[in-house]
Amino acid sequence: MAIIGIQNKVISLSQENLNSKYIDNSSLLLLFLPKIAIMNVFSVSIHNTTNPAIMKFEANEFLTQHESFEFNNIDDAKNSPLAQELFYLPFVKKVYISGNFIAIERFNIIEWNDVKEEVRSQIEDYLNEGGTVVSENSKSKKVPVTVYAESTPNPSAVKFVANKKLVTTSHEFTSIDEASYSPFATELFHFPFVKNIFFDENYVSITKFDVADWQDITSELREFIRGYIENGKTIVSNDAPEVIQKSQQHQDKEFENLDDISKEIVNILEEYIKPAVASDGGNIQFQSYDKESKVVKVILQGACSGCPSSTFTLKNGIENMLKEMLKDKVSMVEAING
Repeated sequence: MAIIGIQNKVISLSQENLNSKYIDNSSLLLLFLPKIAIMNVFSVSIHNTTNPAIMKFEANEFLTQHESFEFNNIDDAKNSPLAQELFYLPFVKKVYISGNFIAIERFNIIEWNDVKEEVRSQIEDYLNEGGTVVSENSKSKKVPVTVYAESTPNPSAVKFVANKKLVTTSHEFTSIDEASYSPFATELFHFPFVKNIFFDENYVSITKFDVADWQDITSELREFIRGYIENGKTIVSNDAPEVIQKSQQHQDKEFENLDDISKEIVNILEEYIKPAVASDGGNIQFQSYDKESKVVKVILQGACSGCPSSTFTLKNGIENMLKEMLKDKVSMVEAING
């Protein structure tokens, strides 16, 4: 049975195992273990919704191929073993699975505060044990895809915003060679006027070459993006090394290896700077901090890369904020285009 989202039987080998004396012939390894894969570790977080009866459980990886499924009872959920498991909980009224999250509506016999952590843990354990989320022959609930275009401070970049989550982490591509793990970016680079592509959350930021005007190409790009998402095609390949490197676990490990001042800088960028930059179709990433010179280096991506106003934003926004919040620990902020 073909399965969406999660592979059922996954063998995970460490480098130590691969180098052991018991495996001395790579051809034998390929013969007997043809479907070896490195399994990502799922983590699930809890998010409130505007409806107090509904709780959202969000995973760090996509569970479906941009499809949505709604189950009203255990019979409805015959093609979703995960939803069936959840319906064994007596307070579960409805299960909704879409993208990288599971939303559960409860009956009024309990309060979410009493059970949400246990439910989160149960979902996380199920995913990490390789459980099936939804089988491929299950009919998804058709949700119309809408995409609209937003201008950005960078006249060469436009932000295309969808009503669906596209990626769990940001990705930038400056050439078709860099887009090898993203079929979506690869197809976008087939448009001769596309210079740079940036994905984050629910939007695509595209920077064009000067050969074309936005008034001539915006509608064409918007329709292509909408059709691609609506057909459930792959945005980025989840098993690609570049994607694994951007996983939350990997980022958390990198964060823990930073010095205390660098951690403070990262936290300020995440809380105060990134949301504003993202609204303009861009992204900012911490690169380094030099204790001697007190210079902070950041990477500007998406619409921020090459933007005429980025220097002003850097000096009058980011640098001043870091100087104010960290006092004498920061002397200057330098930007590097992604």
